[in-house]
Amino acid sequence: AIYIAMNQGKNVFAQLMSLLPEHEFKKCVNRYNGDFHSIKFTCRDQFMVMSFAQFTNRSGLRDIEATLTAFSSKLYHAGLKLMPKSTLAEINEKKDWRIYQDFAQVLISQAKQLYTKDYFRLDLDNMVYAFDSSTIEICLQLCPWAHFHHDKGAFKMHTLLDLRGSIPTFIYLTDGRVHDSQIMDSVPIEAGAYYLMDKGYVDFERLYKLFQQKNAFFVTRAKDNMVYQIKEERVVDPAAELISDQSILLTGYKSSKYYPDMIRMIVYEDFDKGTVYRFLSNDFLLPAITIAELYRQRWTIELFFKWIKQHLHIKTFFGISRNAVYTQIWIAICDYLLLVIAKKKFHLEQSLYIISNAIGLVLFEKIPISNLFE
Repeated sequence: AIYIAMNQGKNVFAQLMSLLPEHEFKKCVNRYNGDFHSIKFTCRDQFMVMSFAQFTNRSGLRDIEATLTAFSSKLYHAGLKLMPKSTLAEINEKKDWRIYQDFAQVLISQAKQLYTKDYFRLDLDNMVYAFDSSTIEICLQLCPWAHFHHDKGAFKMHTLLDLRGSIPTFIYLTDGRVHDSQIMDSVPIEAGAYYLMDKGYVDFERLYKLFQQKNAFFVTRAKDNMVYQIKEERVVDPAAELISDQSILLTGYKSSKYYPDMIRMIVYEDFDKGTVYRFLSNDFLLPAITIAELYRQRWTIELFFKWIKQHLHIKTFFGISRNAVYTQIWIAICDYLLLVIAKKKFHLEQSLYIISNAIGLVLFEKIPISNLFE
């Protein structure tokens, strides 16, 4: 209620940006001397203009400048400044991208606190995370720092998503050649939490050290070449599309040494698609169908990647150096987190994607965000 009262008479963009913790933002800027020698345009101005570009799906620097010029009479009340495209390009090249990486951590903390008591649909009290990566292709000729393979350029965004609130709690950017499983060493692992990963992360040495030995749970899929021995069979309900629930021991020369304990393997058939899945987990207590349902919750992270890619305009990054590209990505992540926070603070029931699309259409309208869908 306090946020709704404070935002009376403000346009939608100003209401959204009022959620920014100004003091924390300033601390991030000062940490990297972001506003040193800045007279006319500060890091906050950069953040505001870039956020405007993300929410309104601008396709390039010229498009941003043209749109800001068209709405020049409304910029002041939105907290925006008319910024020439050459100035924005220069700022994106020069202002340290780590300012926005650090600020994202501040917003992640806020979002996590807001969603702590949210109900998870499978009725689990444990934290549930999805871990995955998305490859973002860019032009190698323009961005020679982003090697992938052959003549292609790309980088990867490795993300750990808290499924309560769809909050990206850990994001790591690498060039496109880094294998997914290598990043597992950097992921913060919590005892008792569940981590949902696709089979690209099946590295038994890491699964044992990072999850099994730390009392954390993984749910992933078996690779086709996995060698194992069945040690125990449990009864399953075929009506629930379950084929088997087994305890197995790995028998491969290396895998048996890397993971000496038993693993649970659940074989599940999706009758609609006619596809058989082999799920692996170190949880032996949850019902087999819950393990299968947990894995299916991974689709949430795909929605996050889809939102980021839709709002990045990959083919027309607003700058081509590593600093400019990383700046755009981290500001997009901050904007996503602002939506996550706004959803809770303005009591919006709609999905983040519907909220995002609606906000982009009415940024300069003086509608209370809480009334957006009335």
